[in-house]
Amino acid sequence: MQKTSKGRTPRRPGQKKPSNTERDPVGVYCRIRPLISEDEECCIEMISSTTIQLHAPDGLKANRNGEYKETQYSFKKVFGVNTTQMELFQDVAKPLVNDLIHCKNGLLFTYGVTGSGKTFTMTGSPGEGGLLPRSLDMLFNSIGPFQAKRYVFKPDDKNGMEIQSQVDALLERQKRDSQQSVPKTPSSRQKADPEFADMISPEEACKSESVDEDCCFSVFVSYIEIYNNYIYDLLEDAPFDPIRPKWLDGGTPIRNKEFTPPQSKVLREDQNHNMYVAGCTEVEVKSTEEAFEIFWKGQKKRRIANTQLNRESSRSHSVFTVKLVQAPLDADGDHILQDKNQVNVSQLCLVDLAGSERTSRTRAEGSRLREAGNINQSLMTLRTCMEVLRENQMCGTNKMVPYRDSKVTHLFKNYFDGEGKVRMIVCVNPNADDYEESALVMRFAEMTQEVEVARPVDRAIYSLPAGRRHKNQAFKDELSRRLAERGGPVNPDDPGLLNQLIESLPALPPCELVDPTDDQMLPRLIEVLERRQHIRQMMKEQFNQTANTLQSMLQQFNSQLGAKETFLHDQQSKLNEKDKVILNQRTEIERLEKKSKTLEYKIDILQKTTGMYEQDKRSLQQELESREQRLQRELAERRRMEQRMQGVVTDTKLKWEKECERRVNAKQLELQNKLWVKDEKLKQLKAIVTESSSAPAERQEKPERPSRERDRNHAQKRSASPSPLPTVPPVHPMHRRSHSAGGEKWVDHKPSSNLDLDTVMQPIIPNSIKVSTPNEKALSKCHKYVLRHQELASDGEIETKLIKGNVFKTRGGGQAVQFTDIETLKQECPMAPSRKRRSGSAEGPAQIEDLENKPPAISTSLAYQKRRKP
Repeated sequence: MQKTSKGRTPRRPGQKKPSNTERDPVGVYCRIRPLISEDEECCIEMISSTTIQLHAPDGLKANRNGEYKETQYSFKKVFGVNTTQMELFQDVAKPLVNDLIHCKNGLLFTYGVTGSGKTFTMTGSPGEGGLLPRSLDMLFNSIGPFQAKRYVFKPDDKNGMEIQSQVDALLERQKRDSQQSVPKTPSSRQKADPEFADMISPEEACKSESVDEDCCFSVFVSYIEIYNNYIYDLLEDAPFDPIRPKWLDGGTPIRNKEFTPPQSKVLREDQNHNMYVAGCTEVEVKSTEEAFEIFWKGQKKRRIANTQLNRESSRSHSVFTVKLVQAPLDADGDHILQDKNQVNVSQLCLVDLAGSERTSRTRAEGSRLREAGNINQSLMTLRTCMEVLRENQMCGTNKMVPYRDSKVTHLFKNYFDGEGKVRMIVCVNPNADDYEESALVMRFAEMTQEVEVARPVDRAIYSLPAGRRHKNQAFKDELSRRLAERGGPVNPDDPGLLNQLIESLPALPPCELVDPTDDQMLPRLIEVLERRQHIRQMMKEQFNQTANTLQSMLQQFNSQLGAKETFLHDQQSKLNEKDKVILNQRTEIERLEKKSKTLEYKIDILQKTTGMYEQDKRSLQQELESREQRLQRELAERRRMEQRMQGVVTDTKLKWEKECERRVNAKQLELQNKLWVKDEKLKQLKAIVTESSSAPAERQEKPERPSRERDRNHAQKRSASPSPLPTVPPVHPMHRRSHSAGGEKWVDHKPSSNLDLDTVMQPIIPNSIKVSTPNEKALSKCHKYVLRHQELASDGEIETKLIKGNVFKTRGGGQAVQFTDIETLKQECPMAPSRKRRSGSAEGPAQIEDLENKPPAISTSLAYQKRRKP
């Protein structure tokens, strides 16, 4: 017994696909379902073989203006309501079956809303077989004569195949037949299920013409469903309770002692980075009928329910996988080559997606609502994956595709990464009630057509000469013909061939000698032996002649084969040269692509940098404009403030001028009154003296008091600044000695805004440096500091304050001033009326006050420091 060898899947290398791989877009087809009744309103119109038009129904306003908005969508091909299942299969599924036979994977799925005909398109009905039965029929019609015996190929439960020898396969078959407890696979000789008995008529049967006859094939099928984002095996054998149902409403399993609900399966990744369902049942089938029975067995377990939109609505996504295993024959063309590297596995996945639906229309509740939510969520994940794939391919981004968000997308991620062709059939219902759902389906289909999938690369799985099976069959036919001519068995492999050949020779006579004088037995024996020798000689000559003929034929075939091999060698050398040229061109293309990508990257960086600079420029311009506006507002505010201050100064000046004029007039009137009183007294005194010295004279008239109106007129004629009265004694300009006249050196800070009053109240500081603004140089030479500050007093007079302080050095190397004293100097005019009334007479003489206030030291310091450089 030979040791079993393990096969491997077709796409073994897990490395990244090259950048120059040829890509094909996802093939999207559209099929329009006929209306149930003629009274229904139609919202889909087929314009051409590739274009349909979707228009809103009468009861729906497509835009704000109330006009209908017609939209056109293009597909690879559109199948109208009169399209037959055979026409659909010829255009969509037949190329995928051909690719399956040529070691290429394929994915075909139907998509659409509930009740749009997806299950009918995939499965069909009696007399109108769908894509799945027709694909199986074409596959078995093509590989039927070249199938291997059962159990020659065996799944290894890790998404791979093991190849067994003929002896091991025979023992496995005998073991399976002897075990009654193990359920057998359905036999192809059994009667087919009536549901599929007449699905495909003999006239519609088709097969592939390019099948490699030097290979042996085996077909394995599996059937799973994805329900509520859980994977269940529909072919898993489980005890069945015929009295109680298997499932409650909504798919809740009944847990009892007799029935165990199926367990959900998990997705795993094999050594070639391909996704598969771990523990899934894979059944080897040998005919179309047998595959039908396996499919129908799983179809009866699939979850369906009655909704408002569909009487038999699929509540799960079903995946029927056809796995084709092939391996080449050996050099003799008699047995399968026992080489694990030459076993090739390809698969075709036929997916019937559950229909998307709106709960507002189906009125789903409870478990049906949860099922609808999971279905819509998985379809939304499929749309998201397609959008991310399209964005990565069109925009050059590298976003992560969310395959793992749903079991459907996670299971088929290898197909979208370049492990086979992808085809999608969009089924639509032209009924006007499905307008909004159909519009969403159309947009998704239009977006899916822009997704490109890497084209799988062909590769030779062996390098043995072609025609091995044909030569072996020709040799067996010739040997059977020769044996038939001699009356021997037709089948050279029959174990009784040697016995029949021996029996065809003359029978030997009895060889027992009972009499020494018997002279007849030996001649008869010699005669029989001579005839046997003659027949043997004739057979030997005929065998040698036949061998020579076969040898000459083999030599002729070898010579022809040598010539063909020489021709093939020449062609191979030319092909190698072409390959070198192509390789050089590809290298150059890759270099140019890299250079182009580098330049594009640089251009992108420059564009981003330019955008940043432009943005900075706009922001700076906006900031500059805002600052200019702020400056203009400040300038306007300053001008308004200057005008307001000028007005205030003018008003104050006019006010004080009027006040001064009023005070001068009042003073003049008071002095005139006093002079008039003195004149009256003098006149009375003169009259008394005159009366005492002489006789009584005539009474003189009393002098009239001058009128106030006359005085007022007279005062108005006087100047605003009258000359000093002669009664006022002259004032000698004497200077008051300031408290600042010490022996220290002072900084005399007199601001330029101070007014020169020309009065005696001016401080005299002999040992001082006079400055208008304090500076570091002046402060460094002095020990004392005085600031002259002028302000208006409460009575309108200007008051001078001397703010004094000490100068000391700081740690930073500069100078600081600490104020310690404030001296106030104020002078009052003696002629001005006092604001305070005295307790005595109101006409007391004016006094000149010299006030000197010395408040306590102020702890405020003013520092003038020089900043040193670091």
